[in-house]
Amino acid sequence: MAQTKHQIEALLAEAGSNGPRHRFGQNFMIDQNLVRLVANAGQVRRDDLVIEVGPGTGTLTEELLERAGEVAVVEIDRDLAGMLRKRFGTRPNFKLIEGDALAGKHELNADLLSLLASARRAGRSAKLVANLPYNIASPLVIGLLIDGAELLAFTVQKEVAERLRAGAGTDAYGPLSVVVQLMAKVEVLRTLPPQAFWPAPKVDSSLVRLTREDRLGERARAVGQFVHSVFSFRRKTLRRALAQAGYDSDAALAATGFDGGLRPEAFTPEQLLRLYEVVSPK
Repeated sequence: MAQTKHQIEALLAEAGSNGPRHRFGQNFMIDQNLVRLVANAGQVRRDDLVIEVGPGTGTLTEELLERAGEVAVVEIDRDLAGMLRKRFGTRPNFKLIEGDALAGKHELNADLLSLLASARRAGRSAKLVANLPYNIASPLVIGLLIDGAELLAFTVQKEVAERLRAGAGTDAYGPLSVVVQLMAKVEVLRTLPPQAFWPAPKVDSSLVRLTREDRLGERARAVGQFVHSVFSFRRKTLRRALAQAGYDSDAALAATGFDGGLRPEAFTPEQLLRLYEVVSPK
């Protein structure tokens, strides 16, 4: 059951925290329907490894522990990590990773990577089900897809959700849109009002589900680097963007037949993957 604002305040006080910490992007779910919606969106099975990043005071954690074979929570806030250990530490399917989910701008925490690798070896599905801290959502989503997560169901600010599903030629379209859409089916399931959280964020949020449909495989990191390099010159034509990123633009355009006078954001994920295949070393 979702915790009320009063219950969350009491748990924070018990943990020695004086309230939500903005630097960690803490906004706690206080809507019971939302807790169930997020858990249901994860399509959790008893043999799944479920990863929850930013569990806060554990309202979603409690729901997930009833559904999943193993729930690994990643909490950077030491006070909340201690409280979670106290609340759930005796549960056999609970695991706590205390620290940042990211080891760097584009790299997952080593313990998280180890968990994902173990799940792959055991043939188990690894899933993210979480109310994500907004400040790490984009790199975390990319990292989890690259390192083998089968499904990601999460709440995130609406602007990020729009970037995830944006089509070529739209303002929201960019490297995040391209890489995610080449690796997963993107569904924006629900728009969520600020009042579903405490403290209420200043923007609407969305519940998103990404289901793995990977067309990149071992090429994912390299494709991501290529897309980022081309989009770093997104206000230039594709011909100039490729050249400034260090590629033979004339050869690439001749091989693909693409219009080099258009900007990079005019091209679909599939077209950009084709470009990568032409310019990448064989």
